[in-house]
Amino acid sequence: MGAQKKNMMAQSDLDLKEAALKEDLKFYFMNPCEKYRARRQIPWKLALQILKILMVTTQLVFFGLSNQLVVSFKEENTVAFKHLFLKGYSGVDEDDYSCSIYTQQDAYDSIFYVINQYRQLKNVSLGTLGYEHEGSGLKICKQQYKKGTMLPSNDSLNIDVSTETECMFLKPQELAGKKAELKLNSSFFSLEFYRLIQVEITFKLKGIALQTIHARELPDCYAFQNTITFNNRAHSGKIKIYFDSDTDIQECKDWHIVSPVLQKNTQYILAFDGFVILSCFASLILCTRSIVLAMKLQKRFVNFFLEKYKRHVCHADRLEFINGWYVLVIISDVMTIIGSILKMEIKAKNLTSYDVCSILLGTSTLFVWVGVIRYLGYFQTYNVLILTMQASLPKVLRFCCCAGMIYLGYTFCGWIVLGPYHEKFEDLNTVAECLFSLVNGDDMFATFAQIQQKSMLVWMFSRLYLYSFISLFIYMILSLFIALITDSYDTIKKYQQNGFPVTDLHEFLKDHSSVGYRKERTSMPLVCCCGRQQSDDNLILIN
Repeated sequence: MGAQKKNMMAQSDLDLKEAALKEDLKFYFMNPCEKYRARRQIPWKLALQILKILMVTTQLVFFGLSNQLVVSFKEENTVAFKHLFLKGYSGVDEDDYSCSIYTQQDAYDSIFYVINQYRQLKNVSLGTLGYEHEGSGLKICKQQYKKGTMLPSNDSLNIDVSTETECMFLKPQELAGKKAELKLNSSFFSLEFYRLIQVEITFKLKGIALQTIHARELPDCYAFQNTITFNNRAHSGKIKIYFDSDTDIQECKDWHIVSPVLQKNTQYILAFDGFVILSCFASLILCTRSIVLAMKLQKRFVNFFLEKYKRHVCHADRLEFINGWYVLVIISDVMTIIGSILKMEIKAKNLTSYDVCSILLGTSTLFVWVGVIRYLGYFQTYNVLILTMQASLPKVLRFCCCAGMIYLGYTFCGWIVLGPYHEKFEDLNTVAECLFSLVNGDDMFATFAQIQQKSMLVWMFSRLYLYSFISLFIYMILSLFIALITDSYDTIKKYQQNGFPVTDLHEFLKDHSSVGYRKERTSMPLVCCCGRQQSDDNLILIN
């Protein structure tokens, strides 16, 4: 009699534990509006996310406008340098190089033109430019093959392919004296073009961007590492001139600006950035707390399920407790906090890491806006789209792996066969971009028309290559890709009409009056026992 009473008490405790667990589970899977109606719990996370979207986007716009001034200053100085130091520059680059020369006299004139312009920089430049410091200067290096003989008329060649490099350094103060004339007339500038590989001229200049003052921002100091390369590697009678300017933003060591408005504007933006950091920190704490509580709730459910039904909860039901949106928000908050700190340091001119800050703030804003989809999912119309993307994602990824193999095959084939005859197939990266454009229907006629007809065999192969690629990818692979998504959409619509597959978690949350729990499955305690069919493996339900 005592044992029976003890069993009844244990069963009663188990029922109370089950009822409490069901209540907590149902509350956890409610949306913010349902939670407010159930327990009058204010949806702080929802309100904070809406506020954070507005603040982060505003912050990004301010930083983007500031970064736009930086990019504009860099680009305009690069164009100015080309006009200053490249003789005969037309204003438009010929290809991946700036301009080209075809005679020996043009080569000498172009080299001495750079030296002369560097010497009188302060008199000819319109910008706020100057030499780096007293020890800096112009470095001229020529790379050439070791001595030999070449007689093209007799088809004879005797040359040592090992190279030698010789350099000369010219300081600004030297260029102003007579000593420079002796260096410029030295044998260093007697070029033997048949063995010359390239001439490289490097110099460093400093500049200050004053245009930021008009945007009520503190100015930046810049260092421009310029390199002019006279490339004669092909020895084809054409020397390509490349101009490269590597810009580095540096801290201004000593600056004094009299402008109360400028100082106040900087303080306001720094205060706004600080408020963004606080809001993201609060969001980070709330979302982390939600994940921790969800893990505790999952542990309660797993232990209770094992205690009452002597079975383990399947992996899919365990994943229901892991809210991927919270993980996305946490990542976004961490990136926003780090990016905002960098932005504040950049605004105060203590750091110049524009690129790192741009990546952090841009990616975090992307994640913030993607996170809005979670709240749209509470509406049935939008939820269909979200569930379709989730359900089709695994199949799409597997399909892309297979299609990618074919794409890589066409990329390598086009590069090796058509590369010598078509500018869009000269390197692997360009080939991949060209084929991707063809898949999207862009630039088809130009790709067909630009093939050189120097080899009839290659020309015929190019037609077979392009027609087969376009037919295969546009008419077959893209159609199959769309069919996969359409099939997932039809499946989701069918589930919405007839009901989604019932898992152990969903069945547990049913009322006691509903269909009893299926205890006959206890013979497989260690096997995943969700009530799903094989065709439902790619379906992902969101809470």
